[in-house]
Amino acid sequence: MQTRLFETKDEAELLSAAAAVLQDLGFQVEESVREVGFLRAVKERSAREYGQDITRFTVFLLSTPLVLVQQPPIVLPVDLHQKIAAALVTRPATLDAARQEVRVMFYRVVWKGGGSSGQQGIPPGEQRMEMLRDPVMYQTFFAKLSKAVFLEPFAL
Repeated sequence: MQTRLFETKDEAELLSAAAAVLQDLGFQVEESVREVGFLRAVKERSAREYGQDITRFTVFLLSTPLVLVQQPPIVLPVDLHQKIAAALVTRPATLDAARQEVRVMFYRVVWKGGGSSGQQGIPPGEQRMEMLRDPVMYQTFFAKLSKAVFLEPFAL
């Protein structure tokens, strides 16, 4: 799912095509090292999801009776912001470098907002990182990269 082979000797052109595809998908290239065939790109998005707000509100409502025993209600933190990143590596797949291997990994870092549980506050800014394993994301990337690699030699 994360790796494909391409029939080309030009690793630099392949890396350039990959950068263009990532930019078409809304990413900004942050780091590129052509000598080792490495590329990293990111895009920032909101991480708010419909279900999180409903869960937060439900827990808040269910915890309001705590006020009767002089405890504040519970407020769950929700995901606020995310940075989606792509790390891509190219390398020769054969000794004569007639084929190139491209491996891409998508992952995201999510920042949470603030909340509270009883007397204890939960500060905003907690982070978590997770791999993105959606096959459609990888299939879309490689389909566009295959098309770009095919079109570049013909300058179409």
